[in-house]
Amino acid sequence: MARVIVIANQKGGVGKTTTSINLSASLAKEGKKVLVIDMDPQGNTTSGLGVDKDQAEITVYELLLGEAEIENCIQRDILENLSVIPSNINLAAAEIELIGVEEKEFLLKNSLDRIKDEYDFVIIDCPPSLNMLTINSLCAGDTVLVPIQCEYYALEGLTQLIHTIGLVQERLNPELEIEGVVFTMYDARTNLSLQVVENVKKNLDRNIYKSIIPRNVRLAEAPSYGMPITEYDAKSTGAEAYRNLAEEVIHRGEEEWL
Repeated sequence: MARVIVIANQKGGVGKTTTSINLSASLAKEGKKVLVIDMDPQGNTTSGLGVDKDQAEITVYELLLGEAEIENCIQRDILENLSVIPSNINLAAAEIELIGVEEKEFLLKNSLDRIKDEYDFVIIDCPPSLNMLTINSLCAGDTVLVPIQCEYYALEGLTQLIHTIGLVQERLNPELEIEGVVFTMYDARTNLSLQVVENVKKNLDRNIYKSIIPRNVRLAEAPSYGMPITEYDAKSTGAEAYRNLAEEVIHRGEEEWL
């Protein structure tokens, strides 16, 4: 049975998509079967994995509208062990088109339940807002992984996200847990990054991953080549950080591993 991890933070530019792409690819490199679902109309996870989002005819949009079965939406083995359900700008219209649809919060979950046994991990990349697409993702998920940028306003919006997760737990998906927080864009040269990490640890009673994702030129370059960092530059510090994060995610909850 797959573990379904939702990568969410309604604050933009915190490394959600970078984490979705590179955590997925790192898990796949570890021999895990991974399905990535791009729930962001920008489709950056889709293109960052080398899939042409503008040419994708069957996407998560067709899935949510009931125009395609989930099996037909999956682009299989775009990398070894890694498949993707792509997204593009069409998805932006889904929220309006689904007004009045009964139990629309469970559209993704109902489809995913049929096929998730085929995978070890399902990674869902959310848009940078707490809209119906994010709610659908949270209803389908087992856990939520929250990337936080090492900057002054890191905690801003996090309270709102945790409140939303609480509401989803209460009303829609009681099994949902917070997977943990991962720090991104860490700059070891600045005191600010260190202060942010300490501040969050002090104020947030949550699982915080030991792996910290650095600011890294190679990580920033990789998406423009349609490659995860594991393919673009496997020896970079960014690749090493995501390998470490993947190990932590795989062994989450195993006390003897910590």
